[in-house]
Amino acid sequence: MEIKVLKNILDANDQMAIQNRKLLASKKIMMINVWASPGAGKTTTMLRTAETLKGKARMAVIEGDVASSIDTVKLTQSGVTAIQINTDGGCHLDAGMINLALQNLPLDELDIIFIENVGNLICPGEFDLGEYKRIIISSTPEGEDKPHKYPLMFTIADACIVNKIDLMPYVNFDINSFMRTVSGMNGKIEIFKISSINGDGVDKWADWVLKQLDSYRQ
Repeated sequence: MEIKVLKNILDANDQMAIQNRKLLASKKIMMINVWASPGAGKTTTMLRTAETLKGKARMAVIEGDVASSIDTVKLTQSGVTAIQINTDGGCHLDAGMINLALQNLPLDELDIIFIENVGNLICPGEFDLGEYKRIIISSTPEGEDKPHKYPLMFTIADACIVNKIDLMPYVNFDINSFMRTVSGMNGKIEIFKISSINGDGVDKWADWVLKQLDSYRQ
């Protein structure tokens, strides 16, 4: 009985994800699902991305948190279109939540929507939200063992951002070992080394995003 209930929940989510995908396709909007553990720098990365994409693509952020709207306030104060979803204890966003957010965004004025999912490297990977690409952010202070501990997320992601590379001289993080592990788990994944604080590497990441947008619209 419990397995049947779980299947029904996932089936309902997948059906809503299909609706989200159709809506976005009709508007030619690319949606990217961003995963990371708490403190990895998702919001700062979104701010840097918006800054780099300014004048090239119009973006918005769907901000997912258990509680509060701190990150959405940061985004909107910087001029980024953003909308908040609070899960009230839930460990992930689902397609229904995203559908509601899409109904409250100015879709005719957007090219890209980033979903900043709830900080968690387990649950979000199980739920299709209707996204085109999936990105995982891992920061150097977290250590190089994240792919070993949370293999699903790294296996199904389209790209991996290694954030806070400016801190590598001060933390025990072997970037080459990390990249070998991730590439060994997922031969198609793209890896970007950035600092969302000083902007190092963000241009290459933003160029990749624009290439995905071009491919999506073809």
